[in-house]
Amino acid sequence: MIDEQTKSNKGSFWKELPILLGVAIVVALLVRQFVVQTFFIPSGSMEHTLDLDDRVLVNKLVYDFRSPGRGEIIVFEAPEAWRNKPEHEDYIKRVIGTSGDRVVCCDPNGRIQVNGHPLDEPYIYPGNKPSVHEFNVEVPSGRLWVMGDHRQSSGDSLQNYMTSNGDIQLATIPEDAVVGRAFVLFWPFNRWDWLTVPETFEGVPASAPAG
Repeated sequence: MIDEQTKSNKGSFWKELPILLGVAIVVALLVRQFVVQTFFIPSGSMEHTLDLDDRVLVNKLVYDFRSPGRGEIIVFEAPEAWRNKPEHEDYIKRVIGTSGDRVVCCDPNGRIQVNGHPLDEPYIYPGNKPSVHEFNVEVPSGRLWVMGDHRQSSGDSLQNYMTSNGDIQLATIPEDAVVGRAFVLFWPFNRWDWLTVPETFEGVPASAPAG
């Protein structure tokens, strides 16, 4: 019986290298386009959960199977009315209220309530209040109420609600504007952390259907 073995041509590696590099580039582009993408933090609106120039990984696939959840940190394409400059498209904020939620500020202890459940928010920037404005809103169907963790330095739903004289459509973002969920802070290495949902959101009851 002949023992067949594969043989490699000494020059075959260099001939195949361009093909391998091409495949690797295509795979990387597909992953970036559809699965995971890196984003850097350009402002202090999420301090100190995310600081200026931090890098995060964003899962772009997860919301193809479900809607964004309360407490998750998301990257989204900001409405034009939210942008300081036209080219500032991608924003990163925390989801506070989802479709149909009643979001109210504040309870007697100064906490934001979602469907009657008060949020304990240790992630808020030190010295900030959950909100310096009182409000009582119902999140429209298919939209999200989002806020930065640095509440006094964030162009978010609350700021746009106040500047639009209480226009809930201008204050919220459509779910289909969401790029993905930020799930890990990977740079700088000494700040590496999973971006999990804070426990306080577990106690929020289901909302009534949004109108």
